[in-house]
Amino acid sequence: MTAPARAAETDQMILRGGRPLMGEVALKGAKNALPKIMVAALLTEERCILRNVAGIVDVTIVSDLIAALGGEVSSPEPGVLEITTANLHPMQRSVLKEFSGKSRIPILTCGPMLARFGESPVPSLGGCQIGTRPVDFHLRALQDMGAELHDATGNAHLTCERLHGNKIKLDYPSVGATEQVILAAVRAEGVTELSNAAMEPEIMDLIMVLQKMGAIISVDVDRVITIVGVKRMRGYDHTTIPDRLEAASWASAAIATNGRIFVRHARQEHMMTFLNRYRQIGGDFRVSDDGIEFWRAGEKLKSTALETDVHPGFTTDYQQPFVIALTQAQGVSIVHETVYEQRFGYVEALNSMGAQIQLYRECLGGLKCRFGQRNYKHSAVIVGPTPLRGAEIHIPDLRAGFSYVIAALVAEGVSTLHNTALIERGYENLVPKLRALGAEILD
Repeated sequence: MTAPARAAETDQMILRGGRPLMGEVALKGAKNALPKIMVAALLTEERCILRNVAGIVDVTIVSDLIAALGGEVSSPEPGVLEITTANLHPMQRSVLKEFSGKSRIPILTCGPMLARFGESPVPSLGGCQIGTRPVDFHLRALQDMGAELHDATGNAHLTCERLHGNKIKLDYPSVGATEQVILAAVRAEGVTELSNAAMEPEIMDLIMVLQKMGAIISVDVDRVITIVGVKRMRGYDHTTIPDRLEAASWASAAIATNGRIFVRHARQEHMMTFLNRYRQIGGDFRVSDDGIEFWRAGEKLKSTALETDVHPGFTTDYQQPFVIALTQAQGVSIVHETVYEQRFGYVEALNSMGAQIQLYRECLGGLKCRFGQRNYKHSAVIVGPTPLRGAEIHIPDLRAGFSYVIAALVAEGVSTLHNTALIERGYENLVPKLRALGAEILD
């Protein structure tokens, strides 16, 4: 698999705003689930089949990583991957250097590689620059399970004879740390009890895959996941859940442009918190068996106050596209970001387009926040409605990128977006989808 050609050719998009988006888009598998399920294939020598695969850059990165480790990844038909890792070999330093920093997925290979070979180098975390993503909690969890860290300068690696189950409590319900523990514990000896775990739908999807592979995993109350280790894992045949974050992005585009979009395959049960907020600010939706239709209920949108939180709260990845809609709402809206301390890095460009957004270091909300009194601008006050005008913008991260697309569609005039390859990390066929909805994209 290769990255979308458009990113390599131009890496920019020129949009003329002022048109409501009308029509239908269809979701594929979730960007935050697909790469992790691909990593799970490293736990077995048997063939694995993954369905509902989106043609996004993160899938390409993990496919190339598996191939570099001696595995085979093929696509027998569109949207389907076949993964075999029977001939897997330990990760070489050259492979680690090539893939570290491209994505945050390589760090999740540590548990499977320790299970297969008793050793694993330590990749650095990559992905969007929206806040610190230290490897410390990954390493601490693996050390709690018996791995030994050899921290030579520029050559950190882990070794073990076999991982052992343990009681592990996360300081924060981090998605990445939760996935790390689960992927390591399924082939560890004994029982692992993980408390204060993240419970996102994408993690539940990973657990379903691992259970198909022979793992024994229970999800208990109060964010506790219990894993009984097994010696051997089977292959899997799995259809990935649709991308709820992409669904929320299109919903935000519909309400911001005063359009109407049917998002095929969107699931209500994964989006309940978002749907409540959407209706509160003046949006509406209709749920059917095969998707959700989104539109603006009246002429005016309403301001709101919200705080991001781990699932089932208002997830941080909903925040950026939703803020564009809030720039068109009447009154003062407040958004308190509690998950990533630098998530508002996209606001300066919005203000240059005419938005009125002020950032604050204080916690403007009721949730206990890790960033209070730490000099991070992690609260936003949005005054609306404000007319937006076209601008030239450099995209800093994935969700901000789609947010700029929405802003450009709302704005009067022409906007040029640079670094659009970042959007393709999580949104398949973005340009064809936009054109099908009536967006004016200039060549």
